[in-house]
Amino acid sequence: MLPGLLISGLLAAAGLALAALPPLAERGISPLVIALLLGMVAGNLALGRRLGDPAAGLAFATRRLLRAGIVLFGLSLTLQQLFALGPWVVVLDLLIMITVLTLGYQLGTRWLGLDRETALLTSAGSAICGAAAILATESTIRARPAATAMAVATVVLFGSLAMLLYPLLYPFSGMSEGLFGIYIGATLHEVAQVVAAGEAVGPEALANALVVKLLRVMLLVPFLLLLARHWRRPSGHPGTPSTAPVPWFAFGFVAMVGVNSLVSLPPALHHGLVELGRIALTLAMAALGYETRLDRLRALGLRPLLLAAILFLLLLSLGWLASLLLLG
Repeated sequence: MLPGLLISGLLAAAGLALAALPPLAERGISPLVIALLLGMVAGNLALGRRLGDPAAGLAFATRRLLRAGIVLFGLSLTLQQLFALGPWVVVLDLLIMITVLTLGYQLGTRWLGLDRETALLTSAGSAICGAAAILATESTIRARPAATAMAVATVVLFGSLAMLLYPLLYPFSGMSEGLFGIYIGATLHEVAQVVAAGEAVGPEALANALVVKLLRVMLLVPFLLLLARHWRRPSGHPGTPSTAPVPWFAFGFVAMVGVNSLVSLPPALHHGLVELGRIALTLAMAALGYETRLDRLRALGLRPLLLAAILFLLLLSLGWLASLLLLG
């Protein structure tokens, strides 16, 4: 197990260090994304092969550490934050999540001819919370590393484009600063991207965007529970259940939200646990990247990119219209 954990640790440390550099930090570039890219480079160049067989350690990182990181991610929000903006924000987030998930999966599998895993992962990343949603979904359905890496890449690409585009659109949106912040939180992919775009618009936009975004993160839990109940594995896999396993880590995520809402943890402890969760997710992403081979990505072609582009345009248009109708 040690070789795989060592490889993941070195790549994750490099990802965290690079993400902290001002040019990348100012643009909201997540260490998860950097660790994934570094892992793909190292894996395809066979760097670290002399350390021994990394399979066991990589599997531990992409399974156990991933789930631990998602559980600790629950310490990033409270129930009080979720209730602050009222019930229509919940309706907005649900509408966008359900529409993007449904249309994305149907378009991906029926129109673009993508496999079920790639279509679902790309749709979940766009609809809920970017790379974190993709990783949590991957952990539930046990998707192929190539499908997961492609979904992360496309979601990060269009999420970064939206992060740069939204502040430019604000003067032409017909929305107040606070409402535009809700629009940002309901439609942007990653939490870091939401922070960057909201901050570029203004303090009220940033505050609303972050709360709405964290509510979308919370919706990951019912999505995973429904997915585990209804996702059917392909036939021909003896010894494995026909449905996805129950994502028990989702209950841990909810428990951490409850703890963060009801218990006042010492600031140093709270910060340490949140950072520990971020490190665990970065380790998992580095391991995932290391297991991804470029030839498998090439086999997926441009269709996942096209699906992500369609969902990006859907988020822009549907989010704008729904925000005005429900909360304008």
